[in-house]
Amino acid sequence: MRLPGVLYRLYERKLTRELVGAQIPHHVGLLIDGNRRWARKAGFENVSDGHRVGAQHIADLLQWCAQAGIGTVTVWLLSTDNLRRSDDEIAALLAIIPDVADEIAADGQPFRLRVVGALELLPSQVATRLREAEARTADRTGLVVNLAVGYGGRQEIVDAVRSLLRETADRAATDGAELAGGAGGIDTQQLIDSVTIDAVSEHLYTSGQPDPDLVIRTSGEQRLSGFLLWQSAHSEFWFCEAYWPDFRRVDFLRALRDFAARHRRFGT
Repeated sequence: MRLPGVLYRLYERKLTRELVGAQIPHHVGLLIDGNRRWARKAGFENVSDGHRVGAQHIADLLQWCAQAGIGTVTVWLLSTDNLRRSDDEIAALLAIIPDVADEIAADGQPFRLRVVGALELLPSQVATRLREAEARTADRTGLVVNLAVGYGGRQEIVDAVRSLLRETADRAATDGAELAGGAGGIDTQQLIDSVTIDAVSEHLYTSGQPDPDLVIRTSGEQRLSGFLLWQSAHSEFWFCEAYWPDFRRVDFLRALRDFAARHRRFGT
């Protein structure tokens, strides 16, 4: 009965050795999918139990990332589309997610937490707990952990452009720019010219961070579903059949090995 465990450990060590000196992604994005299907398969009556088990598994993932030397990881926990639903599952998720943030921000943890998403769409008590957890880690220098909550890729781009235009207009007003009619402000062409790739990037939720080199999705689904749409333009993708609670360290190491073997063309 112990043989499968022995073989697993040997395979894990083999994968670890193969990654010595290999190219490791600076930033990994994860769509941790399949919690509900895992719960049904495991015989749970309440599929929300799958989310609880999946949430507990995030701690393992962060340790794997830190051990591999990855600098940033983004984990998508809740989408803006999910928030449009009003059912017990979403209520359970909104109860679980702040606990995940608190665990990451707990004393003794090396992680620096950043919550990315439209927090104004969340219940106020949930948003407050997330912001407080993020603030407790502000001085840490370890692995940066982005929790994507109330996140949608299209909404992020819209928010980034709005922020950029608002900043451009405010700066023009401060500098004393004038419209043709003599009123202080900024003309339309100046606003248009302010929208560049670099400028939009600086106003994304992940501003100041490297774009994800590798995006992993569990559960066998092979689509982004709006995850990091702007940032993943040149990302490599790795899809795994395992449901998230069944995602093992060997699966993670295989993803890193596959990434290291690829010749990245960055869109060419």
